[in-house]
Amino acid sequence: MAVYEIIAPCHFGMEAVLKREIYDLGYEISEVSDGKVTFLADEEGIARANICLRTTERLLIKVASFKARTWDELFEGTKAVDWERFIPKNAKFYVAKATSIKSKLFSPSDIQSIMKKAMVEHLKPVYKISYFPEDGATYPLRVTIMKDVVTIGLDTSGESLHKRGYRQATVKAPVTETLAAALIMLTPWREDRILVDPFCGSGTFPIEAAMIGANIAPGMNRHFLAESYDNLIAKKYWKDAFDEANDMVRLDVSMDIQGYDIDPDAIKAAIENADRAKVGDLIHLQVRDVKDLSHRKKYGFVISNPPYGERLETKEDMPALYKTMGEAFKNLDSWSIFLLTSFEGTEECIGRKATKNRKIYNGMLKTYFYQFMGPKPPKRNDK
Repeated sequence: MAVYEIIAPCHFGMEAVLKREIYDLGYEISEVSDGKVTFLADEEGIARANICLRTTERLLIKVASFKARTWDELFEGTKAVDWERFIPKNAKFYVAKATSIKSKLFSPSDIQSIMKKAMVEHLKPVYKISYFPEDGATYPLRVTIMKDVVTIGLDTSGESLHKRGYRQATVKAPVTETLAAALIMLTPWREDRILVDPFCGSGTFPIEAAMIGANIAPGMNRHFLAESYDNLIAKKYWKDAFDEANDMVRLDVSMDIQGYDIDPDAIKAAIENADRAKVGDLIHLQVRDVKDLSHRKKYGFVISNPPYGERLETKEDMPALYKTMGEAFKNLDSWSIFLLTSFEGTEECIGRKATKNRKIYNGMLKTYFYQFMGPKPPKRNDK
């Protein structure tokens, strides 16, 4: 069985979380760099990783890497790749996305067209044809040129892996499923601890937490582009990977996960999404103002993506909102609080210095993940 290098992009700063996920799946890491982790996997591993990894955006088979400072070097380097290993005769193939960083070649459209021509020139004599019908499966490629080094990846995922299939109802400024999962996995939260999101919006944090706690693989209810790559991955491996994921689900797990929002439409959307994710019975969702936040139990977690005030008409409301949050958090003095926000006055208004503060880009927006750690719960005496 062939072993490939698999490129797994992720949010900047989330590499360690993704690396741990890949290790837990049983695969060897070959490289970790800013915004991506590369690992080794066979065809079975490609199917399992697409279905099971929570924090990567997509999975690319690394096709080739070479240096190119001129268009001729790009053409010849691309033409030299053994494309017949990856692209069958009737495939629809193209460079779906090209990115250039600190490189001599910087025009994405020119990179895409030159590389397509080079691929065609290589494959013409191999398949003994001058015209490619491109009426078969789709094989999109993604290319990054970093400091004049060209890296070519064949996309196996198709739609971004943050699209789990459950979030059809949404609200303004949602956090992506992959980022929500990564942030939850950055915290010490486990399924036997309380979790509350007082600004749950369409429910992403509570749903992702419930899926983690119930061991529901994020890709169980969607399809992947490489399911049609019969020349690379046998159908059997996809069936086995889906069956394995299904066998691992634990819907009988007992969890205390709650999501609140002041907007009734947001809670309606969250309930619909939770039901689609098959975790509706594991989450309590309710219309509630953050000022009414309370819980009778100790040592819980607040993990939330509160309003940032990015729109001009709401910026002036942020100090009052965050002061209200700070007052509410006083009722949870033994809890740990985790907030993703771009609001610069977070610590001042809440009235506490964060234990840790991690910079994270949420899309193009620079945000901070404020971590206010509470005391550790006393060790349980199992006797």
